[in-house]
Amino acid sequence: MTKNEVRSLISSIGIVPVIRASTAQKAFMAADALREGEIPVVEVTLTVPGAEKVIESLRIKFADLLVGAGTVLDAQGASRCLSAGAQFIVSPGFDAATVDFVNSQKVLMIAGALTPTEILAAWESGADVVKIFPCSAVGGASYIKALKGPFPQIPFIPTGGVNLKTAADFVHAGCEALGVGSDLVPASALDSGKPEIITDLARQFMNIVREARTSRATASAIKGG
Repeated sequence: MTKNEVRSLISSIGIVPVIRASTAQKAFMAADALREGEIPVVEVTLTVPGAEKVIESLRIKFADLLVGAGTVLDAQGASRCLSAGAQFIVSPGFDAATVDFVNSQKVLMIAGALTPTEILAAWESGADVVKIFPCSAVGGASYIKALKGPFPQIPFIPTGGVNLKTAADFVHAGCEALGVGSDLVPASALDSGKPEIITDLARQFMNIVREARTSRATASAIKGG
């Protein structure tokens, strides 16, 4: 799958679940539950024990699952993740060397940034998508809406503060997709062995994204007309 195909799939799904499980087994449970809930994409953070092995095993076990690596801090970490089979790389902040390396491998790079200066630097360095983190700390959806004024060409994925109550607002603000962690993959569901909780949350998030996108498209068409 090319980087453009990966980006297209992420955009069409509209949700990037962030898995921060305490064990590899729980990470597998989360990924399977998300698939059941119609979200065939996961971001496995490097804070998961044996994260690279988890990524490799998920790629082998689930042919229909898009698997990315998150909390990637440098080019060396990105290299290990790509060797394990990661199909996209996500960083919590902007590191030019990481962006350069991932670009050289023709893989989708989602670089983290927060301020307008960081966002512009990440985009001009070659990031394919900019992750706004921690978005809730600076205004949430209203911050994204403000950023879209000067940066209409930059695709944003907010992370931090995206939940069932705020997801629609982020879609209306113009986000390409939404990064969701514990509000979609709660540790309590994994610890109690209840993946059906995650599956139900996944379906709720997907319904919200679909409805919000339809509403946004309708509003845009009316405005354009």
